[in-house]
Amino acid sequence: MATTAPPSRLIGLDTLRAAAVLAVVFYHLTIFGELPSSLLPVTYFGWMGVDLFFVLSGFLIGHQVLKPYLNGERSSVAAFYRRRAYRIIPPYLVVLALYFLVPRWNESPSLAPLWKFLTFTMNFGFSFDRRGFSHAWSLCVEEHFYLFFPLLVLLLMHRPSIRKTVATIMSVVLLGIGLRAFLITHYPDAVFSRIYYPSYSRLDGLVMGVTLAIVRNFHPLWWHALLKRGHTLLFSGVFCVACVVWMFRGYGLGNSSGSAMWGIILGLPLLAFGLGLITVSSVSDNGFLARVKIPGAGSLATLAFSLYLTHKAVAHLVMQGFPAITSSRGPGAWLLYAVSCLAAAWLLHIAVERPFLRLRDRRSRAASASVLEVEMRADPAL
Repeated sequence: MATTAPPSRLIGLDTLRAAAVLAVVFYHLTIFGELPSSLLPVTYFGWMGVDLFFVLSGFLIGHQVLKPYLNGERSSVAAFYRRRAYRIIPPYLVVLALYFLVPRWNESPSLAPLWKFLTFTMNFGFSFDRRGFSHAWSLCVEEHFYLFFPLLVLLLMHRPSIRKTVATIMSVVLLGIGLRAFLITHYPDAVFSRIYYPSYSRLDGLVMGVTLAIVRNFHPLWWHALLKRGHTLLFSGVFCVACVVWMFRGYGLGNSSGSAMWGIILGLPLLAFGLGLITVSSVSDNGFLARVKIPGAGSLATLAFSLYLTHKAVAHLVMQGFPAITSSRGPGAWLLYAVSCLAAAWLLHIAVERPFLRLRDRRSRAASASVLEVEMRADPAL
């Protein structure tokens, strides 16, 4: 999942991004049986790292798209798409090529068709028979968000009103709840393929993040009032997340009865709300996450996208290449997995991700300079 840090890095957001990617990595490693049984609870709740990524993406991308309107300008959809493409496409295509051209790289016997990966639609009609590179489903959700969100903002900002904005937000949330209720009632044995992976039922975190971005940009008094309550927000957010954990206790997402059923229907928006409160706390004036710098969190946050793309395949290669070490599930195995996954992520970041980010920034500066030159020619007073 791709997120972009603001120009001045906030240590709280780095901590959350690092926590999100670690939760995802541990979740996948325990699914493959590659970590000790003491980490088994992560198998149930590590998926929440994806929801945290969604909240962070909604918050940061929402702020990026909405900020120009504060100065009476209009956000450039083409420029936004171009920046996202530089950020995501190059490392994604490199890893995708490894999956299709290097058979040993694939952690599963089979893959979805290539066209589904290239069109970011592999999260629709997902099948466990083709689970190679399956974690790309969450990137598909974000790509759909990147595609439609700027267009929706253009439409709503044509004649902006609080009523329209609130109605849009509530409609998305309520439609998601209603759709999940319908699907889990009529297709109880297809929770993953029909509910967990498709974009239409996983928008809660993104909507929560965008809502925070709206408050931050257009209601500064509300935003500053929130920033003064960092500890309250943190504890309230943790309480909401704990309620969702209770809903899924002992069941996991694959269950479609009892409290887990209500967790799927109502727990996902509650989880998004709780993670949103924690996100605000992480940038608050007095929140714990905003003031305490966790060693290594910034580096993990920088490598998050590359680590997300590569960790499953790299762990698979390590397990196949060093069975004597990994079968022990001891400290040596953990260290080998950690070093290998981080090394692969660092290599992808240095060789592909960072050069294209620099190219993106150079192109953006050049485009800004060209616009300024045209404006100066048109109006000598500038």
